[in-house]
Amino acid sequence: MNSLARNAARATVRAVPRGSRKFATDATGGDYFAKRQAIQEHAQASTELWRKISYYVAFPSIIVCMAWVYNVEQEHHAHEEHEKELHGGKLPEAPAYEYLNRRVKPFPWGNNSLFFNAEVNKDMEEEE
Repeated sequence: MNSLARNAARATVRAVPRGSRKFATDATGGDYFAKRQAIQEHAQASTELWRKISYYVAFPSIIVCMAWVYNVEQEHHAHEEHEKELHGGKLPEAPAYEYLNRRVKPFPWGNNSLFFNAEVNKDMEEEE
């Protein structure tokens, strides 16, 4: 009999809703919908802010940097052409320091780098 009373008491305690517990059926609006609306308004304002930052700050900055790099590269190209004119159509030979272009073991494709450019890089095939 004692276990029957204990089981009945447990069932009664479990059936009584607790005051701190919120159920989905209790959502009658009010606070939940106000918070959701505030979040949506914040998201719209934040999105608009970053759209303006992208269009009015980031894109113009990229264009200015592109123009600056283009001018620097044009000056560099003009300087190289001037150096070629002074040295009979070729760039002057780079100093042969022992730590430059050091090859301990050959590459599978040859002595030159995989990204070899004959106009810019020293041809290591000629040294053999």
